[in-house]
Amino acid sequence: MPLNRLVTAALLSAASGLALAAQSIEAPGNLSEEAQAYLNKARVGDIDGSASNDPETLNRLRKALNGLFLKNAKKIDPDLLITEQDLGGVTGYWVNSTTPEKPGRVLLYIHGGGHIIGSAQHNLSNAIRISKASGMPILSVDYRLSPEHPYPADLNDALTAYHWLLAQGYKPEQIGVYGDSAGGGLALSLTLAAKDEGIPLPGAVMVMSPVTDVTWQGDSRIVLVDTDPVLRSPLKERYPMWVGEHDPKDPLISPLYGDYTDFPPLMIQVGTRERLMSDSIRLAQVARDAGTDVTLEVWDGMWHVWQDMPGLPEAEQACDNIAAFFTKHLQQ
Repeated sequence: MPLNRLVTAALLSAASGLALAAQSIEAPGNLSEEAQAYLNKARVGDIDGSASNDPETLNRLRKALNGLFLKNAKKIDPDLLITEQDLGGVTGYWVNSTTPEKPGRVLLYIHGGGHIIGSAQHNLSNAIRISKASGMPILSVDYRLSPEHPYPADLNDALTAYHWLLAQGYKPEQIGVYGDSAGGGLALSLTLAAKDEGIPLPGAVMVMSPVTDVTWQGDSRIVLVDTDPVLRSPLKERYPMWVGEHDPKDPLISPLYGDYTDFPPLMIQVGTRERLMSDSIRLAQVARDAGTDVTLEVWDGMWHVWQDMPGLPEAEQACDNIAAFFTKHLQQ
């Protein structure tokens, strides 16, 4: 859920009383001009996110951010096509595609947003890029959000979408599952849940800046607190609304603690300026120790889910790499 300056402004207008820290970030010279310009204007440090606990404020925040997410997507592709699909009680959206005439390779996308914001028909920037680069249709699942629908509602909706693809004749080895931020955690949890159910696993899984540990362990959560221009609100205050009374170490909530034996090939992308970098590094180690084929990309100078930003060369390259990963691992 990358928050550029426009998104940050929307957050501030939607939730009154939020105060920005005055700290800025110095951009390294090895980044693109676009990335340097963003970082040189960005601000870091916590903002007070408590106002988003109010239902009316949260609804305004969702509406404002969804509009900006879709605006960014249309900057990448002004001719964006979104086709609604009933997934058996859950709504999905084909991105830049109508319903495929016959099953083939397909990507199931689970959007980010901390389980409380975001939408399958608005968070589409990286999906547009990956679909174009891979030539594969992408189905974005519109899962239920917290706090109205806490865990496991969102995971159940993602599983419903995966079951729907299998029921339509898609072979598991032709299905790629991917997500960003909280959606990255759900992509991992979906695959672990499918493994627990004994159903065929997808052919490959990809996660961008995933949330993998809601016990909030990890060194980067401490040392990078003043380098992340996106994850500004205290995460410890947000996630209890989603977890509820469940054990935060449940592998379907914190997939870092899952069993990655016989897991599909896994790709992870994360930036060096993210509070969540430890979530990715530790996940890669756990999965590799279990024998999983892991591709870990740590991008110097990048922030949380930079893959969504319009006009950013690093975003284009990252999405090209994701497309190449799925092209390599999914059967024709």
